[in-house]
Amino acid sequence: MMGIQLLLKRPFRFLLKKIKCYLGIEVESEIMIKSLRKNGAHIGNNVSIINSELDYGHAFLIDIGDNVTITGARVLAHDASLKKVLGYSKVGRVIISDNVFIGNGAIVLPNVTIGKNVIVGAGAVISKDVPENSVVAGNPAKVIQSYDCFINKHKVEIEKGNTTWNTYWLDKTEKEKEEMRNSLIDCTGYDLSLIHI
Repeated sequence: MMGIQLLLKRPFRFLLKKIKCYLGIEVESEIMIKSLRKNGAHIGNNVSIINSELDYGHAFLIDIGDNVTITGARVLAHDASLKKVLGYSKVGRVIISDNVFIGNGAIVLPNVTIGKNVIVGAGAVISKDVPENSVVAGNPAKVIQSYDCFINKHKVEIEKGNTTWNTYWLDKTEKEKEEMRNSLIDCTGYDLSLIHI
């Protein structure tokens, strides 16, 4: 009986991997996380690292909590600006706490802590500690509002449903795509995200 269960699980896992690979989701993240952990990084549960560069050579200086998404960003634990002149690179720990989202193009520099429940906007440069429960953006990054305020504002808009779509991008019909294009001319909307398998 155990052999049959194993055989049934294997094809299912293989199929899931194929789907993830086709969508470009999680496979890269799983490989990156495994590699970073092997080099000493402490990485929690439910972490997604997508199209990002983390300081592999100094991964042992990086701590990442639970429920973190890093997408299209860079996380550096060293600064080689002194290397040619002094023969040393500056290094510092990077601590990314639980429930953090780091947006596309963001750069996290050495010797910073990002608190819990933080959203780092696209293109932000994190050169100083970020307080918990905040949304930061800019270069250098500055707090623009609280995390709770940001989430609640968008929760209300989603509940209104005016510009909210509930079909995954892969399953959208041409009609739904056209509707989105026309509806989002002068506003933003909300699209159902693919749930990580």
